[in-house]
Amino acid sequence: MNNIVLLSNAKYEGVENLPVFDIEYLDIRINLQEYDSLIFTSKNAIYALDKASLPWTNLDSYAIAKKTSDILKKHNSNVVFTGVSSHGDNFAYELIPLLKNKKVLYVKGEKSVSKLFNILKDNKINVEELIVYKTICNKKDLKVPALNSIIIFTSPSCVKCFFDKIVWDESYKAIVIGNTTAKYMPKNIKYKTSPTQSIEACIELAKHFNKINL
Repeated sequence: MNNIVLLSNAKYEGVENLPVFDIEYLDIRINLQEYDSLIFTSKNAIYALDKASLPWTNLDSYAIAKKTSDILKKHNSNVVFTGVSSHGDNFAYELIPLLKNKKVLYVKGEKSVSKLFNILKDNKINVEELIVYKTICNKKDLKVPALNSIIIFTSPSCVKCFFDKIVWDESYKAIVIGNTTAKYMPKNIKYKTSPTQSIEACIELAKHFNKINL
């Protein structure tokens, strides 16, 4: 049975953690009363607003995927829409008919590779963006995964921080959480993309690999 290595500190049974980056929440100064809707494509954006103790849960929330939506609901947010495709650019097109005549705030990390914001602007949505956190590569030495490990990449930051410190072994197998992350994988490395954008789906795919000895 090959090791399943998740490049995150999120705990799952039968999965080894290798946190390759840390999250730094930023000081947020904004009047949320100017907006009536919030867009979330990351759980860390939710945690950042909550940490800042801002009155955000009464605003309409639009979540990119079920996992994000579930976290919003745990914070008693008014979730009015959950994306179907789970991918940034597609999510933007899903939002366009829903956000007409609304003033919207896209709450996000410092680095964003999807074109969600630009797509909404180009389609005349009254949207602004607010950076609430940034990712920083782990400065500690990383444990090199065992040979034949199945490694799960959950963001472009995971890709960068992993390959900055670890040399890829030909015995490794890679799973990426979505199309955006896939774009940042080195060209010479083969990978499988999770059918849905969630860590759970990535882990299930890794377990399937183990079963068929891929």
